[in-house]
Amino acid sequence: MATGSPATEKFLAARDFLLTHREDYDTAYRDFRWPELEEFNFALDHFDVVAADPERGARKALWIVEQDGSQAHWTWAELSERSNRVANWLREQGVARGDRIILMLGNQLELWETLLAAMKLGAVVIPATTLLTPADLQDRVDRGRAAHVVVGADDAGKFDDVDGDYTRIAVRGAVAGWRDYTGEAYSAAAEFTPDGATKASDTLLLYFTSGTTAKPKLVEHTHTSYPVGHLSTMYWIGLEPGDVHLNISSPGWAKHAWSNVFAPWIAEATVLVMNYARFDAESVLSVLDSCGVTSFCAPPTVWRMLIQADLSGLATPPSKVVGAGEPLNPEVIEQVEKAWGLRIRDGFGQTESSVQIGNPPGQPVKPGSMGRPIPGFVVALVDPTTGKVADEGEICLDLDHRPTGLMVGYADDPERNAEAMAGGYYHTGDVGSRDESGYITYVGRADDVFKASDYRISPFELESVLIEHPAVAEAAVVPSPDPVRLAVPKAYVVLATGHEPTEETAAAILQFAYDNLAPYKRIRRLEFFELPKTISGKIRRVELRGREGEIHADPAATPPTEYTL
Repeated sequence: MATGSPATEKFLAARDFLLTHREDYDTAYRDFRWPELEEFNFALDHFDVVAADPERGARKALWIVEQDGSQAHWTWAELSERSNRVANWLREQGVARGDRIILMLGNQLELWETLLAAMKLGAVVIPATTLLTPADLQDRVDRGRAAHVVVGADDAGKFDDVDGDYTRIAVRGAVAGWRDYTGEAYSAAAEFTPDGATKASDTLLLYFTSGTTAKPKLVEHTHTSYPVGHLSTMYWIGLEPGDVHLNISSPGWAKHAWSNVFAPWIAEATVLVMNYARFDAESVLSVLDSCGVTSFCAPPTVWRMLIQADLSGLATPPSKVVGAGEPLNPEVIEQVEKAWGLRIRDGFGQTESSVQIGNPPGQPVKPGSMGRPIPGFVVALVDPTTGKVADEGEICLDLDHRPTGLMVGYADDPERNAEAMAGGYYHTGDVGSRDESGYITYVGRADDVFKASDYRISPFELESVLIEHPAVAEAAVVPSPDPVRLAVPKAYVVLATGHEPTEETAAAILQFAYDNLAPYKRIRRLEFFELPKTISGKIRRVELRGREGEIHADPAATPPTEYTL
């Protein structure tokens, strides 16, 4: 059996401790310690070590199901060799240690090959969604200081007007003026020799955030902050060797790296991917059934879509089901538990970190709670007024116990870093409350929480009530200007299939909210509206708040599309 380097041994010792105590939260939280690593390369010190073992290397590492129903899979040994060839070929194209590569591919084999190859080379990856516009790409080339781009041939044209001195590499198609990955890379040597050691502190990933409130930030992660930091994500999900893990996520965003790369591969589980242009509930349920999925993670948007289907038709539900990205509404959790006998376990993290708070397996799950701090994270709720730790406040990480799974910082942005790391804490910008058992409940983004008649309102709490109504598929609550109360809660609603945007529907939803919310929380205004979202799928409440300021500029006027309580 291949054992790898001393760094490998330390990493696997930490992993195996969490696997051993996967349902013993108290022991895991008390005794877990992040491995102290001076050098570490996930591809060389972990992936290739697993691949070199005859038994483990023969297992499926990656399994891709296409929209037409066709599928393919690759073992650890096969991916190790393929990524070696790609690394050697990229080196021939001039990719060197520290170079920055924009990686813009769909859920296809070459994405994982290139990511592993870049790690082996010590290059820095800037993940990018295929939904980006040329203006977005120019920003990434400029601020990311990209020296190379690896792009699907079909998207190469987006770079026609993107200025910069960068190597252009096209995948699955010959493009004039571009290097041909598919035609050339696999003929490179199958053995790879690194040109030196990879320091644990070397930069590996640069993520542009989705920009829910402002221009995207550039988040810097190292060869340990994500590859080792996602030990926490593995623990939260409960992943084990041999699991088949399906995560619904698009490449280019941090959650894809969380659950389509690091967490399952740390556990030596199979990464299962649906390479679909558009997801629908029936196709997801079909893949869960036919592929024997044991572990399933999806964002709340997908969970809300799934509960509109017949979940009871799934013969063998996954044994592990989790949600992340935004908080899960209680209605979603109840419907899944009713159909599958499983409770979705919520988790909280950010692009800036791995999972910080969650409900790991074997622990009591409190409805509405995100759970407790995950091993390796010391979470404090800091009152934004006094700066003191309290039972409710901004969710912060104690930097005296800095977790490995936290970013280095925002690249080239000292002012924003100073703000994010002020007072000895990393500030998430999210607000939560902690009960007597240590469980933390999400209140909302600090920017989204607002006051109405001097009462503090959590949009998430009101939205959770709204989606219990059968006519409501999605909802976003924002403050709407009011001359008496300063602001009142207004709901922007997306209707479920089969419901019409009529006055009667609005009245029924408003009455439902009236009956199920305390008087000061009641929805006073409602509008049927397609919710604006970032390209990663998060609701842009900032845009809705801005719209409210415009349409209520005249306090005496009521917009014709708005219904009132």
